[in-house]
Amino acid sequence: MKAVLMTAAGNADVLDLRDIEKPELPSPHHLRVKLAAAGVNPLDTKLRAKPVYFPDRLPAILGCDGSGIVEKTGGAVTRFKEGDAVYFCNGGLGGNLGDEPGCYAEYTTLHEEYCAASPAHIGLQDSAALPLVLLTVWEALVERVDLQAGQTILIHGAAGGVGHIAVQLAHHLGAHVAVTVSDDKKAGLAQGLGAEKIIRYKEQDFVREALDWTSGKGVDVVFDTVGGETFLRSLNAARIGGKVVSLLATPLAAADVQLARLRNLSLCYELMLTPQVMKLHDERIRQRRILEQGAQLVEAGKLGVLVSHALPLQEAAAAHRLIEKGGVLGKIVLTMG
Repeated sequence: MKAVLMTAAGNADVLDLRDIEKPELPSPHHLRVKLAAAGVNPLDTKLRAKPVYFPDRLPAILGCDGSGIVEKTGGAVTRFKEGDAVYFCNGGLGGNLGDEPGCYAEYTTLHEEYCAASPAHIGLQDSAALPLVLLTVWEALVERVDLQAGQTILIHGAAGGVGHIAVQLAHHLGAHVAVTVSDDKKAGLAQGLGAEKIIRYKEQDFVREALDWTSGKGVDVVFDTVGGETFLRSLNAARIGGKVVSLLATPLAAADVQLARLRNLSLCYELMLTPQVMKLHDERIRQRRILEQGAQLVEAGKLGVLVSHALPLQEAAAAHRLIEKGGVLGKIVLTMG
């Protein structure tokens, strides 16, 4: 089969299309999936530049997000049969080819419990773009901050892969949504997905705008997808007793901690990779159930994913360069044929 291998740490040039053996089933509980597409995420570019988890175990296949058709099932598999359409977030963290392989390939294998039926009514290309961002947003908004109907939320980077899903889920939950965006095109996208307050952060002070929008109180929740100075300034955009959830490591100095304490803020972190990195089987089943609930929202017309670029597998390096350039609307996927 054809697969894109990360042969060393470095820039996008270390991604190399090669012919390798089709993976065998690691256990009777595994599936082999003929991939239709793989989602490309900023995580992939970071792991390519600096392989955090398995730095000495290369080459590796990157790509956590995948969708395709079950081609072979282990003898103990009960949840799926050959020919089923599935989607999942699995593998792709590095490691050698004998570990959980990523999805930049024509085939991959995964445990049946980590796999969900692909949403009906959308193609496999679109469903491949959804798992990582859906899990991230669901865990952040539903599990970390318990976003409720009628609450206010400020979502940073609302037109990106995570952000455009966050706007839709927050709107579905009944929250009032404010967003930061960089230009009119992204503003239009966010507004179309349910955002009520558009803040153009290059021209407007998002803290002042959030306070004005909430009559001086601040928002109930801030969803930080940017980090750095944006995260620190967000402490002043949240109401007293509010919540700030971030996807990134945050540069908290003593004065920042004191400010958060003074304002009685709850600071939360979201890393959807934790169950896979720490090999938490039950937690990975919980995440699969989130994918199942997400599929129901897609089928009900309450959630969609924007794929702005669909590139062939051999253009994985170009996909990485697009992400690293910044400003991508929605998601990028690699297609297998």
